[in-house]
Amino acid sequence: MSNEQHSSSEEPPGPLPAETPVPQPSAAPEEVSGRQRLRAGLWPPRVSRAQLIVALLLFVLGLGLAIQVRSNSDNSALRGARQEDLVRILDELDNRTQRLEDEKQRLDDQRTELENSSDQAEEARRQTLEKERQLGILAGTVAAHGPGITLTIKDPSGAVEADMLLDTIQELRAAGAEAIEINGVRVVANTYFSGDAGDLRVDGRKVEAPYEFKVIGKPQDLEPALNIPGGVVQTLEKEQATAEVARAQDIVVDALRPAKQPDYARSSSR
Repeated sequence: MSNEQHSSSEEPPGPLPAETPVPQPSAAPEEVSGRQRLRAGLWPPRVSRAQLIVALLLFVLGLGLAIQVRSNSDNSALRGARQEDLVRILDELDNRTQRLEDEKQRLDDQRTELENSSDQAEEARRQTLEKERQLGILAGTVAAHGPGITLTIKDPSGAVEADMLLDTIQELRAAGAEAIEINGVRVVANTYFSGDAGDLRVDGRKVEAPYEFKVIGKPQDLEPALNIPGGVVQTLEKEQATAEVARAQDIVVDALRPAKQPDYARSSSR
């Protein structure tokens, strides 16, 4: 009986498995606060070209509005005025507008009469004479009379300046004055005032207080124009002067100016 011998040989050991790296604990993320996130979002600023243009336009608009508000808030004669004073000023503006409308209507009527007249030559002559009379009143070469006011300015302290009299004339003209005379001097388009307080001259002629204005126009328009807040009367009162206004149905303005022939100007019709 044969004995089978089995040789058993042990297999050599294989390579050891690679070591699995042990994960290291990662560092805890740094907490970011809301303030830090806001700061990071705002700075450095990320502004586009369009945003810059819009910002510039808004700045210019805001500057313009600020200037407008400042100009509207400046001190003026109307600030703090009483309600009745504001109503009177509004009425005066309405009256001026009505006068302009009446003048426009009058000129339209004249044109209609001239166009419809059977004798256009005679109508043109009549209108020319009427225009000559009106221009004579404005130029001071003819006397005039009609309703109006008398303004008397008393200046006991001698504080009334030439510009105050000029402001009075301008206010009266704006209110519709058609003929004015001051202490015997006819006021025309080129009238000027000169001199110092207490030694005033009108067109080179000396005038002394009290200064008396004879004014032809609508009394209902002339008197309120002098009494508006910050107007002639209040300005004179600040200088210790007084202004008295009296209405009349017939004011005579008979101080005349010589008709001056122009040296160079000639009439022109086209």
